[in-house]
Amino acid sequence: MAQGPKPGDAQAQAMSSMMGPMLVMFAIMIPLMLFDSIRIALSNSAGSVIEPILPFHSEYFVPTVFVVGSSIMVVNTIIRSLFTDPLKQAHHAHRSKQISSQMREAQRERDTARVSKMQELQMELMPESMAQQAQMMRPMMFTIVFIIAIFSWMAISVEEFRVGYVSLPWSPTWSFNDRVMWIFPAWIASYITMSAPLGRIIDRHIKIYRYRVHPLVIAAEPIPEPLLHLLEEVKQKTRPDSRTRRSQRRRDGPRKTGNQPTSKSDRKKGGNLQVAPPKTGSTCPSCGSEMISRTSMGKLRCEVCRHEWR
Repeated sequence: MAQGPKPGDAQAQAMSSMMGPMLVMFAIMIPLMLFDSIRIALSNSAGSVIEPILPFHSEYFVPTVFVVGSSIMVVNTIIRSLFTDPLKQAHHAHRSKQISSQMREAQRERDTARVSKMQELQMELMPESMAQQAQMMRPMMFTIVFIIAIFSWMAISVEEFRVGYVSLPWSPTWSFNDRVMWIFPAWIASYITMSAPLGRIIDRHIKIYRYRVHPLVIAAEPIPEPLLHLLEEVKQKTRPDSRTRRSQRRRDGPRKTGNQPTSKSDRKKGGNLQVAPPKTGSTCPSCGSEMISRTSMGKLRCEVCRHEWR
């Protein structure tokens, strides 16, 4: 079996592939945060495109946010689907879920060997997980500038809008700049609530279509699992054959093997038995035979009729 790359090398490669998009995004966002003129220029550029398309942007804020937010979400979802493989993502999610389930079960049973094996599998899956995160962040390198431009235009439009609030069932005058959970203004919350469901629906339909036309699905081929060798148990050594075992028992003897004879038939008749021989001239009282021997219990025994007496 061909050995794959070492875990340390794979993790380093995944980390380097993930750091590339992050560094590019930081390099783009830092100047935008430090220089207001750049954000204003991007806002004017986005406004020159959006305002002719949405002539009601100065009268109806909610429909404007819905159209703009949904458009951003649709374009971002389509671009992200071009850089990712949904079948690989589903396979990785399934593997991670199974490993977590097996680890919880091993922890409940206090099987330390199995827990360590599942932890090793998680470490082996970490480079693949980081590589997938890097693939998901790569589209943002191309869309971050347009998203910041549109958000800058929306922020300026909120400040210049004819009213500064929107009416909701729980708040008749909910200000656009009120903070939601002390983090972001209310108009961003309205953008998220109106655009996220549509983006989720489009993302699901794109994944279903790509599942259907995926080459592995069409060919009906199983997805190979490269980490199965980590679950294999170490094979035990083969036992020696019967001839080897017999010769070993003869060589070791009864004291080493511990196989002492227990029944009377297994005991040897010879040997250093602590039993006195019968008296000379003893005869059997039953048959009169002189072939007399003494048992280990101290009794006399006739070898002809097997009669025992003292």
